[in-house]
Order: sequence, then C-alpha cells, then structure tokens
Amino acid sequence: MKKVLLAGAVALFGLSNAQIAKGTTYLSGSVGYSQEETNNGNSKDENFNVLPTVGYFVNTNLAIGLGVGYKTSKSTETSTLTLPGSTTVSEDITKKPAFVVAPFVRKYWTLSEKLYIFGQLAVPMEFGKTKIENNDVTTAGNSTVTNSTSTEAKYTQIGVTVKPGLDYFLNKNWSIEATIGEFGYNNYKPKDGDATNNYNFGLKLSSVTFGVKYVFAK
Repeated sequence: MKKVLLAGAVALFGLSNAQIAKGTTYLSGSVGYSQEETNNGNSKDENFNVLPTVGYFVNTNLAIGLGVGYKTSKSTETSTLTLPGSTTVSEDITKKPAFVVAPFVRKYWTLSEKLYIFGQLAVPMEFGKTKIENNDVTTAGNSTVTNSTSTEAKYTQIGVTVKPGLDYFLNKNWSIEATIGEFGYNNYKPKDGDATNNYNFGLKLSSVTFGVKYVFAK
C-alpha cells in the first residue's frame, strides 16, 4: 500500500528518481539584461549583470558555491521646460556599476531525468559607486547653452535573496539554467551617507537570468 501511495505521489508531482550525486562539481555563468521605458519615453531603466559561479554538491541534490561578477544599472530621466523665448531640455542620468561577490546554497528537486527545479539562497555583496550626471540644454533663438554637472559616491550593499529556477540537462556534462524571480532583502550604505533597507518580492525582468552550466560528471 505504501509503495502504491509513493508511486501515486511521484506521478502527481512529476518527480523523478534522477539525482545529482554528492561530490559533483560544476562551473556556470549567468547573464541578465532588461530595459524598461515609460509610455511617453521620458524615463528609461537598463540593467545588466554577468555572474560566473562554481558549485560543489555537498550532498545529493544539495550544492554550495560562490559567484563573482559584475553588474550595472542605468536610469535616465528626461524633462522639457518651455518658457517664452526659450526651451530647456534636462537629462538626469544615474549609473551604478558594481563588483559582486555572492556565496550561495542551492537545493534541487528532480522533475525528470533531465529537468530539475531549484531554490537558491544567496548572500550577494556589492561594492560599487553611484554616478549622477545632469545635462541641461537651453535653446533661445539661435543660441544654445549647455550646463553639465556630475557627482560620484562609493557604496556597499549586502543582502539575502531567494531565487527559484529551472535547470535542463542537455547531456551529462552540459545544462541550461534560468532563474525566474527574486525575493529578498538588502542593506544599501553609501559612503558618508545613511544606510537604507530595501525589500524585493516578485517577478521582474531585471530578476530573470539565463546561464550555461558545465558539470564535471563522476
């Protein structure tokens, strides 16, 4: 009777007996890019990240690892002020390039011999800087005046994130993986500034990444 119930549970949830063995090592890398614009085109956000990782299975279907990479974001806000005899177009640009270190633990569940789902708990740490540029272009008659200012400040950010994902094995050595969301918390601390806490719960384009993994099969 127990065997019948177990077989029914496996069939119901689509799980498989395929396992990733303890002692398995893998190398992977993920790349993510997103771009969002408002309907009127006055606001634009771009995000890019690349994160090579190495992982080691300390137990069946359970891995620990480390990612080291780079990320950057760019936000652009454009506004136009029209006065009698002149027009001023202002562009505010905020850039945040950062070096990323992210230790993690990942748990796999098998759906079939080649398809797995996973949950990943990571502690990402960012060391970067915030660059703010303001460009004002004023046109009055046949003359144009441009004023530009910029500031720069370093920051650190430490967080805790949980990401669900899918991993499909093309063969015993190669797989394609994707993360499809991000849930977590981070503490953002600019140099000579006050720290702020941020929470992220949900699915966003900037949280979707794709990667290729090479597994050193035993």
